[in-house]
Amino acid sequence: MEEKFDINIHKFVPKHTKLTEEQIKEILSEFKVKIHQLPKILITDAAIVSLDAKAGDLIQIERNSPTIGKSLFYRRVIDG
Repeated sequence: MEEKFDINIHKFVPKHTKLTEEQIKEILSEFKVKIHQLPKILITDAAIVSLDAKAGDLIQIERNSPTIGKSLFYRRVIDG
């Protein structure tokens, strides 16, 4: 029997967070974009499986950079 590995604890996997409806509205308004204009992430992506994400949700990805510190990226969940 295979032991499951939690990919989210790996040091090279950035923090992924599912945003609320209110947060989604704020982000879309701040960047003046529509959700379909954002990059995609598959619902089956190992980093978001534990978030119980559905198609149409928005995921915030927090990456650490040695030059600029924390940077935020956004991906919309698709069924693919």
